Amino acid sequence: MTDLDRPLAQDAPAAPHSASGELVATSGLSGVAPPARPGRRWTPRRVVATPPAYDHPHGRRIMALVEDQGIEVERLRSARLTGVRGENDRETYARAKSTMAIVVSPPSRRRLQPIAPSADWRFDLAEGCPAHCQYCYLAGSLSGPPVTRVYADLDDILDGLAAYAGQGTVTSRRPARRDEGTTFEASCYTDPLALEHLTGGWRRAVEHFGAWDAPVQLRWTTKFDDVDTFVGLAHRGRTRVRFSVNCLPVTTRFEGGTSRLADRLAALRRLALDGYPVGLTIAPIMPIDDWRASYGALLDDVAAAVDGVPGLDLTAELITHRFTPGSRDVLLGWYPRTRLEMDEEVRSRKHGKFGAVKYVYPAPVMADLRGWFETEISRRLPACRILYWT
Repeated sequence: MTDLDRPLAQDAPAAPHSASGELVATSGLSGVAPPARPGRRWTPRRVVATPPAYDHPHGRRIMALVEDQGIEVERLRSARLTGVRGENDRETYARAKSTMAIVVSPPSRRRLQPIAPSADWRFDLAEGCPAHCQYCYLAGSLSGPPVTRVYADLDDILDGLAAYAGQGTVTSRRPARRDEGTTFEASCYTDPLALEHLTGGWRRAVEHFGAWDAPVQLRWTTKFDDVDTFVGLAHRGRTRVRFSVNCLPVTTRFEGGTSRLADRLAALRRLALDGYPVGLTIAPIMPIDDWRASYGALLDDVAAAVDGVPGLDLTAELITHRFTPGSRDVLLGWYPRTRLEMDEEVRSRKHGKFGAVKYVYPAPVMADLRGWFETEISRRLPACRILYWT
């Protein structure tokens, strides 16, 4: 068994609150509460920059941040990434997952696309993620080795968003979510907190939206907890940070390289206390053995994490596990010993908007899961608003 196939260590129970309202970690010794652990940070083994990245101020800022952390930046001769492929799929995966490339976003990424049911529009500051989630949704979305690419043309990307304000069909026009304004999703293809210490891009995006005098909202989701640099920013309530969470049997077995669940919930509380709208992305929901008890424990931990937060603005997005034939093949190449269930025989076959095949849980299972979550979130987290189920 390789490190990438090995389950994570079991998470600790949700931590209690200190007198100041922050969550504190417990050591297991009665009356002893050690200092909070620093947020988990990824350190790439290799960082490369393409020549066009040097033409952008943000690209040079990224390079300075990386070099300040003692990581050398290798300047490539062209915009083509080299030296990533290994002798087999596993070696290529390992090399790519430890590589960060500073590049300029392709023109297609500058033309925003709708991203229902999450938000009106999707924009990208990066693509690729250093985590090792065995159900990774990017497996079927991105082509080639899974290198993490960060975009040097941040200023141009942010400046281009204004043309989309007031447009869209998800929150701009639906009465149930119109209070969110025009929403912009910035984490479809990456995890912002996994990269923020290396780029500073999402912090600048939060400030951009905070200074934008219009009914707009920035949205991103994360499995990490390194929120120090976001506390105290002039966000003006225009950024909703959602934390991707799951019950412990899923988190500990399938989410390698991410922050512990307890640490994510502590980070959620910290941002909520700083006035951010916050959210839960409960995904991927799986009907594992004794799932009601496991997900019930998760909701109770969330309730403890947000207890006493003044003016709490909390949402939930509920996403069940699904896969495509292509993503399954990629994931089995990355994680050949995974225990993740991807059996077409026990799933329902569905066709997406453009005819793509995906496998979801059968209708009775979906109805059972949905009914339970809607009932239990209402009971255990009465302040939480469910945005959608899928």
